[in-house]
Amino acid sequence: MLGISLAMSPAPSAPAFAPINWTSSMGTPASLVLAQEKWQPRIGDSIAVDTKANEGFLMHTDGRMLQFPVATGQRRGVCYIGRCYNATTPERTWQIQAKDIKGDHITFGPSGRFLRLFWKGESTPYGFHEYGYEDRMFDDQPRFKSMGCIIVKKDIMDILDRTFAVNEGKISVITKFEISDPFTLAAQL
Repeated sequence: MLGISLAMSPAPSAPAFAPINWTSSMGTPASLVLAQEKWQPRIGDSIAVDTKANEGFLMHTDGRMLQFPVATGQRRGVCYIGRCYNATTPERTWQIQAKDIKGDHITFGPSGRFLRLFWKGESTPYGFHEYGYEDRMFDDQPRFKSMGCIIVKKDIMDILDRTFAVNEGKISVITKFEISDPFTLAAQL
C-alpha cells in the first residue's frame, strides 16, 4: 500500500521529456537515439538504467538506442511485502532471465508482466514492470517511487517483452547512479 499512496499523491506536472545530450567516447552521436516507432528488437540488445536521471536506454550492439523514462527506488528505507530494506535501486550488472505474470494489477500494471532481474545467477525481487496508475507515476517528479524495481510505461514494457523473446529469455542490464555515456557502459556487459 505504501507504493500506491505515494504514486497517487498530488504533485505538479513533470517537465516535458528531453533526451540526454551526449556523445560517447567512441564518437557515437546522440542522433543514434531512435524514435520508439522505429525500434525493432535484435539479438544482443542490452539495457542501461540511469537511476539518477531516471532514464533507461535499450541498446543495439551497433550503438543505436531507444531512450525512455523510468521510475526507480525511493532512496529511503521502506517496509514492504514483509521486509524492511533500503528501496534505492541497486547499482549492479544484472540479467533479465525470467518473465512472470503477477495478479496485482496496481503494482504490476494491467498486464501484470514482470521481467525479473538476476544477479550473480540468482533470482532477485527486482525487475521491470508497469504500474496501474502510469500517468500519475510518470507525471510526478522526481520519479523515485518504486520499492526498488524499475517501472516503465506500458508501451516500453511491450518493447522489453518483445526484446526478451527475441533474446531467448536473457537480456544484460546495468543500473548505475548517473550515466554519462550509456553505449560505452553497455559495451562492458
